[in-house]
Amino acid sequence: MMLILRLIRESYLFAFQEIIVNRVRTVLSLLGITIGIFCIISVFTIFDSMEIAIRKSIDSLGSNVLFIEKWPWVMGGGDYPWWKYMQRPEGTLEDMKEIQKRSSLTEAAAFMIQVGKTVKYRSNYVENVGVMGVSQDFDKVWNFEIAEGRYFSSSESNSGKNVAILGAEIATNLFQEASPIEKKVKIFGRNIEVIGVMKKNGEDMFGGGNDRAVFLPINYCKTLVNVDEIETTIIVKAKPLVSNEELKDEMTGILRSIRKLKPQAEDNFSINETSIISKGFDVLFGVIGTVGWIIGGFSLLVGGFGVANIMFVSVRERTNIIGIQKALGAKNYFVLLQFLFEAIFLSLLGGILGLLIVLILVVIISNTTDFSLILTLKNILLGIGVSGIIGLIAGIIPAWSASRLDPVEAMRTGK
Repeated sequence: MMLILRLIRESYLFAFQEIIVNRVRTVLSLLGITIGIFCIISVFTIFDSMEIAIRKSIDSLGSNVLFIEKWPWVMGGGDYPWWKYMQRPEGTLEDMKEIQKRSSLTEAAAFMIQVGKTVKYRSNYVENVGVMGVSQDFDKVWNFEIAEGRYFSSSESNSGKNVAILGAEIATNLFQEASPIEKKVKIFGRNIEVIGVMKKNGEDMFGGGNDRAVFLPINYCKTLVNVDEIETTIIVKAKPLVSNEELKDEMTGILRSIRKLKPQAEDNFSINETSIISKGFDVLFGVIGTVGWIIGGFSLLVGGFGVANIMFVSVRERTNIIGIQKALGAKNYFVLLQFLFEAIFLSLLGGILGLLIVLILVVIISNTTDFSLILTLKNILLGIGVSGIIGLIAGIIPAWSASRLDPVEAMRTGK
């Protein structure tokens, strides 16, 4: 143990001396390691941060919910016969009610439509608002919280009363600091009473979110728009301990029965789930990670040659010292480990500099933009590990050649 500590200490001192004496050569040689680690870790940091934000957005939809729609969700390439899907019928309120009656695995089911409209209050207005007509149990299948006011009552939903729940951004833009509760906003040219405001969540990675949404009872929306001409979604939530596959099988059977499909006929509906999005992004991030390794790999290759060059020069300059050490009884492995540790220290220094640059960029971007970058412990350890391995590989041949030197020849050559 004492020998290892001694080797580490001497290697550190030699490496530090190499940097002090040959600053320009060392800096230029380590630049490849620094740039390589910077490229790899910056790419991984950006896309890890994106992945965290995207998965958070996906999780907000719920992992135990299914979305019954006309169109299937698809991530990536492949065959997509849109002309066939276009001929499918939209889901209806009657479909949702039949599901509620027949399903034994569903905890809740809700119906939803969405249209883009302008919302006004006096002289204030917000354009391109996602106005969503929803059924009574929508709050049980969709992730949102009421910050002020309340959700629709059963009588309001069933009778189609002109009431609304506003997203946080809509409420702020229309009413500034005033409370919007019991005030009337204008949508579709109609006065609609505000009964609730949703808690602010921020925009998700798909450009949506509840902050720019307005919820209306679906039975009120039916009096304002032709629901048959709008894309609809039926959302069903599984009971505890019920898997999505079990619920999906049940939904398939119920919908085929409702629509009276023959046994050999194809489904004329799609049952989507958030795992489709997750799997698509897994493939995407895998490709991006590979690209990051390729880009950084070239710089690391150059950096590895730079470290090897430093070590060959170091061996040549210290040939006399190596001869004296071996004449005094130093073993081959002592000399080999000494130069190996030095190569690893030099490479680690380049890697740490690359990580510091990434950290500075993370702090700057996170503090000046809405996008939050996260330099994870995994990426820090990856950067240190990769730079250490590069140092080990780059230093093995110079260290081996140093350890095999004949002491007499080494002392003679070094003079």
